[in-house]
Amino acid sequence: MRDEPLHSPDPQALLDWYDRHARALPWRIGPAARARGELPDPYRIWLSEIMLQQTTVAAVKDYFLAFTTRWPTVQDLAGAKDADVMAAWAGLGYYARARNLLKCARAVTLDHNGQFPRDHATLLTLPGVGPYTAAAIASIAFDAPETVVDGNVERVMARLFDEHTPLPAAKPILTEHAARLTPQDRPGCYAQGVMDLGATICTPKRPACGLCPWRSACTAWVRGTAADLPKKSPKKRKPTRLGIAYLARRVDGAWLLETRPDKGLLGGMLGWPGSDWTEDQPAEAPPIRAEWKTIDAEARHTFTHFHLRLTVKTALVPMERNPDRGEFIELPEFSPGDLPTVMRKAFDLAQGG
Repeated sequence: MRDEPLHSPDPQALLDWYDRHARALPWRIGPAARARGELPDPYRIWLSEIMLQQTTVAAVKDYFLAFTTRWPTVQDLAGAKDADVMAAWAGLGYYARARNLLKCARAVTLDHNGQFPRDHATLLTLPGVGPYTAAAIASIAFDAPETVVDGNVERVMARLFDEHTPLPAAKPILTEHAARLTPQDRPGCYAQGVMDLGATICTPKRPACGLCPWRSACTAWVRGTAADLPKKSPKKRKPTRLGIAYLARRVDGAWLLETRPDKGLLGGMLGWPGSDWTEDQPAEAPPIRAEWKTIDAEARHTFTHFHLRLTVKTALVPMERNPDRGEFIELPEFSPGDLPTVMRKAFDLAQGG
């Protein structure tokens, strides 16, 4: 269905609601501060948007504060060591974002004199910046009337217009609706307002329609279909892959680790040497000659496209033995928190085993 709502949604009603109920977020300049003339920092908007991809606000807050404390400007981040940034990112997942984060910071610093471009087209030329992120930066940081459509906005639009085409096929339809509603006045606050509405009122389950400033304009509310929207196509079944992680500890306490190749899953991250991840039984690939013991439990983790089950093997090796892969990291320099989540799971099992 693509019926127009009974009353056209009024962007000003949404802005009035946002002025009263805006979420306080560490990367945001709230409506009151903005009215006083405070301007958003494009660096903080960009960093938050990259971190928030496929991740929740609750998971991102501490990472964002840690990053901006350690690297308060885009120039600071551009000058950071790759390994330090990858370690600080560990646990956020989707590690290609961290690699592109550095590339983008360096491009802004070197090619744009440390200033983020203001227009959508130029923002799209930056590494790791796609249409959504470019629209969010242009709108929120520079008040350009760009159409910003995340999952929250899709849900709000699907309900406003009672759109039953399932996602992802509905994306162009919902974007078209969102574009028609985006105002020329305060587009940055409006974009954040729609996202806040989806996050706090027009929620996936049990939407609080009685508190919604757009209730009278919502066709799904009138028809009683709001809780069923947006429709989604059935997800494909995820395959399961198997692998082996080898955790070798030297007698002086040093751990054998390697930096994974830049391309591929967990690219550029520190991790345990291991086998390939395959749907068949993985081939043994020990990184050093040792007597390996197998931990009873598996390290299990789910990625976007597959489930992973890692067999964890441990060994204690003498000082004089050299590895075929990786290098020993001295105990004072090793922090489990620098490891991606699946590697930390393997470490936790080894510690318990």
